[in-house]
Amino acid sequence: MQRIPPATILIIDDNETALNIRKMVLEVAGYSVLTASDVALAMQLFTASAVDIVISDHLLEGKTGTELAAEMKRLNPAIPIVIVSGLVEAPEGMEHADLFIVKGEAPPIWLKKISGLLQQSRCQAPHSKARGAGPT
Repeated sequence: MQRIPPATILIIDDNETALNIRKMVLEVAGYSVLTASDVALAMQLFTASAVDIVISDHLLEGKTGTELAAEMKRLNPAIPIVIVSGLVEAPEGMEHADLFIVKGEAPPIWLKKISGLLQQSRCQAPHSKARGAGPT
């Protein structure tokens, strides 16, 4: 039986500590992770890599996460985008994103939400990739 590769997640955060913590949690959970600490690198990775989902901090230098989500959705509306913020309520512009996660939420909770979003995305995709919806 052919092994299905893990989903690839692009994480965007200009806070290196937060970026590295999320990366570590996701890799331990079995995902393949790409990271970007600025909007330019995020867009480069988004357009050049086979990304299955994007997780972006909301407050980025020069652009909000929801503005970045709108730009990414124009390029590829099928890729789910998650906004992470310290705000208690979803920020303005969330219509461009698929999920909102509060920064203080425990990793098992947001991992479950991300896995569910990936599975939902796979089911709705017209031509499903031969990639897994979650960790292997």
